[in-house]
This record gives sequence, structure tokens and C-alpha cells, in this order.
Amino acid sequence: MDLKPLFEPQSMAVFGVSSSNDRHPANEIFNKNRLRYPVRVYGVNPRGGTLNGETIYRGISEIPEQVDLAVIAVRADLVPEVLSGCIEAQARCAAIISGGFKEVGRQDLQDRITDMAREAALPFVGPNCLGIYVPSHVDTFFLPSERMVKPLIGNVSFVSQSGGILVDHLIKFAQEGIGLSKAVSIGNKALIGELDLLAFLSDDPATRVIAFYVEGFGRNEGREFVLKAGACGKPVIVLKSGKSPGGSRAVSSHTASLAGDYASFSAALSQYGIVEAKNDLELVSFCESLSAYPKPIEGRVGIVSVSGGHGAMAVDACALQGIQVPTLTESVQEQLRKGLNPSAQGIASLTNPIDLTGSGVDDDFVNTAKTLFSLDEIDCVLALLLPYIPGITSDLGAKLSSVAKQYGKPLIAYVPRVDKYDMLIEGLELNGSPVSPSIEGAVLMVEALRRNRPC
Repeated sequence: MDLKPLFEPQSMAVFGVSSSNDRHPANEIFNKNRLRYPVRVYGVNPRGGTLNGETIYRGISEIPEQVDLAVIAVRADLVPEVLSGCIEAQARCAAIISGGFKEVGRQDLQDRITDMAREAALPFVGPNCLGIYVPSHVDTFFLPSERMVKPLIGNVSFVSQSGGILVDHLIKFAQEGIGLSKAVSIGNKALIGELDLLAFLSDDPATRVIAFYVEGFGRNEGREFVLKAGACGKPVIVLKSGKSPGGSRAVSSHTASLAGDYASFSAALSQYGIVEAKNDLELVSFCESLSAYPKPIEGRVGIVSVSGGHGAMAVDACALQGIQVPTLTESVQEQLRKGLNPSAQGIASLTNPIDLTGSGVDDDFVNTAKTLFSLDEIDCVLALLLPYIPGITSDLGAKLSSVAKQYGKPLIAYVPRVDKYDMLIEGLELNGSPVSPSIEGAVLMVEALRRNRPC
């Protein structure tokens, strides 16, 4: 299947637009793409008319060019007729937003449209979904633009069976500065599913990390997904629901999926080097760190801070994840001490975690990071930055991340996320070093790099 027109359409037909109900889902999709995206948009409704001065076509056959992407937002019982017209007009892809199929017991209706599309080689996502969002190119989500929170353009692609889970995570991506390449809501995944999108995104040059929210698979799909995800060559992150009996029942009623044996699926993910996120916090943290550092590490961390308490908490968090915090030799400690300013030299604790104390300054962090990065026994540095310490400036983030780039090893930082510290945070993120507003989140970012072990 050629999925490129799904993500890079030049022309789009939106079925179901209304000249009398401007809040109809189809109208939201039509208006936002006409006004905000570089795609030629055509509204379709058998009644015809106009919408915001634009002609509403009575059928796809009236549209004066071939349609790359058909967005179908009509009643479920009308979808087969609309899809038949799209096939006759040789539309190249479709997103079926409409609900009312297998998830409400209409397996027959879902099978009908799936058989039609498969026979005609017309790929579609859905039904019962939001469809596609590609920043600065296309948006089939029926959510009003003024209510959406959109991440910056980046290299993470996110595929989700649940539209709500997807939108929630786009908000979290925006809050944490995680850049998005593509977002796909697949709903009932009657035709295009995780395997198809994994294959496409594995070859997509704009995607570095592929994240999935999975409710369940069809029979034998789970095994094939694990094998292909483990061999795709890019970090793959999976958040799975339906882990409990109650969750499994909820999954079945939502998108009519088979939740399957979670314990076996989780074990297979680990075996094949696929990064499983246990919850929302892990998913967001994993996406941020792997988008910056896609190469795996052993998980031997050097921790540097100006607070012994923060260092101790980080060590505890590392221990829970099985991340090593090696004790530094006396010779390395002596080397570190020589790089400190006189006020910190006599009082700093340098065993790992390294506590520069409240007398620490920018150069102490920089010199310490250089030493840690140079050590074979350290493959990642965790910097716990407290911008309220007098000797730390807003330039420290840029300084530290530049050192990380010089040595080619990951730097992950904890910084309290408030507006007054934005300059320090931006200095880190602009140079590709991820930042977490919590110590636990920063340690999870390290854990993602450790778990990412493709076969």
C-alpha cells in the first residue's frame, strides 16, 4: 500500500460538510485545512450549496482533480456509498472518521467497507477514528483549532487506537518540548493497522522514534508486530492498555480489539528490544529521550548536582530501574576536585553522585561533565540543575549540552519547569539534550536509552 498520499496529500475531499451546521465534524476538518494547511480542500454533500463562499460538490465525481485523501465523516450506513464513489473516482487514500461499526456490533458493515477497499486497493484508516495530523501539512482531526494544543515539528511519530489518548499526548508533547513528525488515530483499524504504519514509518526520513498506543491485535498480529518492531532499526515505544480483566473488557467495547495475554506480550517486547512504557509519564519521557538519543546505552550513569538530597533521590530512582551508578575511583575524584573553584574544592562530594554543593558554579558543572564523559565506565550523564543556586547562570544549559555534543554521549537534565528558568531549559533542548521537570522523569529518560536494544 502506498501511504504517502495519506500524510502528504495535495488534494482532499471532505464528505459530510453542512451548510447549516458549522460545528459539524466535517466542517471543522474542511475549514481548518482550507485556512491553515497547504492542501486543496473540497467539501462534498449530496445537497450541494456553499460553505464560507466555497462550492459544496454533490459528489466526488464533480471535483475537478483526482483526490489524494478522502475524509469521510458521514453516518455509518452512508459510508459504503461514499466509499464506492471514491473508488470510482480513483481517490488514493481515505480516513473514515465515522463511528458505528464493529465497536457497536456492526461487524457486517465494517467487513463490507473493508472488502470494498481491499479489492480496489484503496488504503484507509479507521473507521471510528480522528485520522491524520501532520504539522504544517494536514489535519483530519475534527477538533476546533482554537482548542487544540499542537507540538512543534520534530521526529516522533505516534500511532494510537484511541483518538483521546493521542490528543492528550500531543498536549504533553507540547508541554515538554517534544517535536512531532506524524500523529495517526487508527480507531478500529479495519484495514490499515500498526503493522502497515510500522513499515511506512520505518522508512520515513522524517521519523526517528515510533510510538504506539495499543489496545489489542487481531489473531497472530501481536507476534508479527513484535518481530518487525524489533528489527525496524528505529526505537519503538509501546504503551499497552487492557492489562487487567477490567481493562480488557473496556478495550473490547471501545475499538472491539482483542487485548490478548499481556504478560506474554510484555515479555516479548523486552526480549526484542522494544521499549515498553508502563504509563503516560514513561511514554512522554521515553519519546523525549529517544528522539534526542536513538542509540542504546548500557546504563552506567554519572550524576552531578549541587544538592546531596537530589543526588540521593536520583540514585534511588536509578536503583528501582536497575540503572548503575558506579562509584568513582580516588584518582578520578582527585581529577574532578582539581577542576572545581576554590570554594567548592574542600566541601564537594565526588564519589557519584557528585554534589558540588551550593558553592558550585557553571564552570564546575562543565569541568565535571567533561571528566565524566571521558570515562569508559560512564555512558550517560544526569545533571540535576537547580537554577536558584547563586553561582549558576542561565547559560549553563547551553554550556553543558555543547560538552555532550563534543563527547557524543547522552546528557539528560532535571530542571524545575517554571517560566523564569526557560532560558536555561532552552539552552539544553536547542542543543538536543532532553529535560525533565522531575527527577523520576529524568531517570526514566535514561531507562529508555537502556531498554532500547534492537535485535
